[in-house]
Amino acid sequence: MSTIDQSGTFNVGGRSVKRLGYGAMQLAGPGVFGPPKDHGAALAVLREAVASGVNHIDTSDFYGPHVTNQIIREALHPYRDDLTIVTKIGARRGADGSWIPAFSREELTEAVYDNLRNLGLDVLDVVNLRIMYDVHGPAEGSIEAPLTALADLQRQGLVRHVGLSNATSKQITEGRGITEIVCVQNQYNLAHRADDALIDDLARDGIAYVPFFPLGGFSPLQSSTLSDVAARLNATPMQVALAWLLRRAENILLIPGTSSLGHLRENLTAAGLALPDEALKQLDGVAGSAA
Repeated sequence: MSTIDQSGTFNVGGRSVKRLGYGAMQLAGPGVFGPPKDHGAALAVLREAVASGVNHIDTSDFYGPHVTNQIIREALHPYRDDLTIVTKIGARRGADGSWIPAFSREELTEAVYDNLRNLGLDVLDVVNLRIMYDVHGPAEGSIEAPLTALADLQRQGLVRHVGLSNATSKQITEGRGITEIVCVQNQYNLAHRADDALIDDLARDGIAYVPFFPLGGFSPLQSSTLSDVAARLNATPMQVALAWLLRRAENILLIPGTSSLGHLRENLTAAGLALPDEALKQLDGVAGSAA
């Protein structure tokens, strides 16, 4: 058994994916905008991820824009049969790199076709609707119109399965009344645990939860507890944070991103990192101390 196999698997839309995957956002340039500094390194990271057993890649055509999907296609096309590529629509990029809601039927349709073209696919495995009522986190607002548009594209055979990103519990309930939701992608980590109850609810219904920013994202998590546990286990804080997420719930799928081969290898070994009960207890307390 390879290290990544120790993460286990979870069913997403009828496909078995390993719980430790890869997020492609960091393959674009600074601020997720423009081309990467090292195009060859970006290709190498993707190829090594898949060669190491990763079969779940998270991306979007608004990364770059277009950059990460084009790199994925260059690196991996034709794709392995067991590779699941999950993408997102619902936003576009301004000329200054800003993130702009793109929720109209026309914008969503154009985004699906952009993803298909740049990834070199005839149908997208999973498309997450990125909800943009607030760029920085979930905010209430009806998703009936945009999700209905996405469900129509699904019925046309352009999309196999649908997920939600940056979603509230109310929006997930609304969405499940429109079409099957196979995954939810929200911010969640040791310190940011607003979705604790939601994760458990989704687990009972067999829906995957895909946390982003496992170490805080653009504002890195500062935790002496995390650093201390990592030092005792001879691991990096990222490895420990990822291992904690894998232990948190069986429906959690990880998509750590990096443009570095060294960091990729470190992240993938988190699947084999055993967390003693005492370490888990300490890590579980990080959210309370952060608050």
